[in-house]
Amino acid sequence: MTKSMCAACVAILAMLCLAMVATSAEAKTLRWATRGDVQTMDPYSQNELLTNNVSNLIHDPLVERERNSEIGPRLATSWTIVNDTTWRFTLRKGVKFHDGSPFTADDVVFSIERAKTAPSQLAQYARALGTVTKVDDYTVEMRQDKPNPLLLQHLNTIYIMSKAWCIAHHAEKPLDFKAKEETFAARNANGTGPFMLKSREIGVKTVLVRNPNWWGPAEGNVTELVYTPIISDATRMAALLSGELDLVTDPAPQDIARFQGNTAFKVVSGLENRVVFFGFDQFRDVLEGSNVTGRNPFKDRRVREAFYKAIDVDALQSKIMRGQSIATACMTTAPSGCLDSSLEKHPPVDVAGAKKLMVEAGYPNGFEVTLDCPNDRYINDRDLCIAAVGMLARIGVTLKVNAIPKALYFPKIEKNETSMYMLGWGGSITDAQIVMDPILHSRDPATQKGYYNYGRFSDPDLDKLIDAAAIEMDTAKRKQMIVDAIALQTREYRHIVLHRQKISWIAKKNVTAVLLPSNILRVEWINVE
Repeated sequence: MTKSMCAACVAILAMLCLAMVATSAEAKTLRWATRGDVQTMDPYSQNELLTNNVSNLIHDPLVERERNSEIGPRLATSWTIVNDTTWRFTLRKGVKFHDGSPFTADDVVFSIERAKTAPSQLAQYARALGTVTKVDDYTVEMRQDKPNPLLLQHLNTIYIMSKAWCIAHHAEKPLDFKAKEETFAARNANGTGPFMLKSREIGVKTVLVRNPNWWGPAEGNVTELVYTPIISDATRMAALLSGELDLVTDPAPQDIARFQGNTAFKVVSGLENRVVFFGFDQFRDVLEGSNVTGRNPFKDRRVREAFYKAIDVDALQSKIMRGQSIATACMTTAPSGCLDSSLEKHPPVDVAGAKKLMVEAGYPNGFEVTLDCPNDRYINDRDLCIAAVGMLARIGVTLKVNAIPKALYFPKIEKNETSMYMLGWGGSITDAQIVMDPILHSRDPATQKGYYNYGRFSDPDLDKLIDAAAIEMDTAKRKQMIVDAIALQTREYRHIVLHRQKISWIAKKNVTAVLLPSNILRVEWINVE
């Protein structure tokens, strides 16, 4: 019998064990839907919320956010800071992957090295961990060239894969999603997490089942998770009302009040750790998809400021988001990034001032430009982009909206095929560095900083502040560096920050779920009565 046949047998036995458990104690299925689909099963290929969420259910990181958002142990039971640039981690013993193979330090070293490798979208976090070495089967050390005050937060983003499984299935490197690459890891998974992948139908349904051998506490009672992407808000909410679904984690703002008054459902809400913004191509000498010839208007600070002054974020908050957001001018959700209150609030809309800036920049009649947006990623993303059309028309700009599914949208902007775009940024890391390194830094292939700087602007002074904050261990000094960096990018109008989303989940009254600022659904905590 081959190794792959043995692995298959182990997986089948695990499924049978789960079925026996479900028979002795009533099986609980959770039917969950959002607008978009999981992008890939490869946990390093796409740094996108839903994809990360499913990866978090299948795979374990070494450390994890607790209910209070503090970092706690997961596959690592403890750690020691040997010195400013060396961390030692003790690993959990007795853990097995879903195929029955044991988890050891070899898998940790392999996973972090894999996550560092292009085209991994988590390389900037993995590379910040430094050189990872095996001390023994259940101990690893991480040595950095420079201090990393956010090492645990970076480590939380890296899910541990099986070295043997990846090698057996020729998946040693992350797949290139934007190039439509297919590997075994695109549709299959083998982690140590609380759930196992049972089936995957792209764009239709993804089914996970409880891992009967998970090392963690069985706090929830869900034995099967059925995830269904339903792009239409009306269809998704109708499915919840009819009983076809148990949980929707991205209801349209206009539907929330209706469900709040329905005793058959419960609505839980909170502020998400995410900012949503517009960005510009500030790299090309000629703006693509525009009627401007021979130059790129977005290279001119006055044009970017004019767009900033013309966008009415308060109207977007009240009319499009219907109060399900908080308007902000700050590029980070971290309080330390916006200690100066002037960075937090947009100045009033100033159409006259914007027109004056357009004249000064040489565009008295405006110009044409395409705004690329996802239509299934952020709350009311398409509607927000469409609303910007009328706002920018007041200064002569003809804005053409290209709203497409995220499966097409992200590969497009990752290939820099955009002149203006929408993006949201946040997640589990709460520090301002999570925005500064990937979004505001110049692109650096060695560290992967600036990987998500789709405008491809470069500001050496800003880079110096960002790099200094990344290694500064003195809290007070670091806070000032962050404030200075955010203030600099704000003065240059590199982006138009719109708001922070308020997230609401709507569930049947018999479903109890924990809403986290990261907007990650921890199914292992859910109880279905």
